[in-house]
Amino acid sequence: MRFILLPFIFILSFIGLSSCSNTEKKQAEVIQKQAELDSIALVYDTSRANRQIDEFMVKLHKKSGFNGNVLVAKKGKIIYQNSFGWADYLHRDSLKIVSKFELASVSKPMTAIAVLQLVEKGKIKLDQQVDEFFPGFPFEGVTIRQLLTHRSGLPNYVYFVEELWTDRKKGMTNLDAINLMIQHKPNRYGTPDGRFHYNNSNYMILAGVVEKVSGLDFGVYMMEHVFKPAGMKNTAVLSKAVYEKIPTDVIGHDRTWRRSVVQDYLDGPVGDKGTYSTVQDMYLLDIALREGRLLEKSILDSAYVPRSDAKRGVFSYGYGWRTFTPKNEQIVYHTGWWHGFKNLYVRDLKNDITIVLLSNFVNSSLNQLDDLYKILEMPILRQNAYNANGDFVVN
Repeated sequence: MRFILLPFIFILSFIGLSSCSNTEKKQAEVIQKQAELDSIALVYDTSRANRQIDEFMVKLHKKSGFNGNVLVAKKGKIIYQNSFGWADYLHRDSLKIVSKFELASVSKPMTAIAVLQLVEKGKIKLDQQVDEFFPGFPFEGVTIRQLLTHRSGLPNYVYFVEELWTDRKKGMTNLDAINLMIQHKPNRYGTPDGRFHYNNSNYMILAGVVEKVSGLDFGVYMMEHVFKPAGMKNTAVLSKAVYEKIPTDVIGHDRTWRRSVVQDYLDGPVGDKGTYSTVQDMYLLDIALREGRLLEKSILDSAYVPRSDAKRGVFSYGYGWRTFTPKNEQIVYHTGWWHGFKNLYVRDLKNDITIVLLSNFVNSSLNQLDDLYKILEMPILRQNAYNANGDFVVN
């Protein structure tokens, strides 16, 4: 009997190993195929660049001081991309299309994606309260849903930790910031679900929740579950709590070239900011979301639903996305402004248009994009561009 069973066990083991090998081979083939599709999506012929957009961007650079990278895609094709100006003015380093920018608050939609992935898997519930994840959290009634929509009423950690964190060069972690909230119990801004109040505490805490639930460092989770599946090879979460100096060649400048912004302790917390990426990777994110590679359609659609009172009748906020829905249009977007970086990421879902503008020189240039929207034949996206009824107002 012994001599009969051994070959049988060997055969079963061989079949098991063979099955694993075939599965791994198929997974590798899928990854390779997706990489090929991503490469095709990023094909761009400079000789066929949209001339109107090029004229607009050259003017925005020369007359309005835009310094950064731009990518515009329409109907699944890049119609314009370019780099303007310096990566680091002090060293006169020119920007490249693959230069990585601190996304600032454009990080928030990706943090929301991570949270919604865990909701989708049943590991987080939208109406769970924060103190279930962080015992002793001093603000009762604050839920995951309220954090996602900026309706938590929490104080902004960026301001109240200023007097509490003594070493300005040492990066603070998300857990450090949460523990300071628990220890010092700063005053609320408002009541939970009372009204919309945009602040960084919400997404800093959400990143902490992702770490707590997944058991992974937030940067590791994002790499494995968001960036890699989306083909974003030049994107990472970088924290000063990990690096003495965050490794980036693109330096932020604040209003004048003489003022490059030095990294400090507030470059430690992530989720509300702290993601570094390129214009091309942000376009790949748009494609991955449209193709359902990161979230199922139903939960992704729920992220685009306006969940706060619209400002001026048109601007609202969903789960990680600012929303703009005038007259049967559907645009989701996010702005970002942090330590010398100012960015805009726009996804026109109806007309299949993607705009990525990443800048490392803070000025008003990104407020002067009306003509770009007109060229693309899409609604103009600008504060004070519409009245309370949603009608366009010419300024």
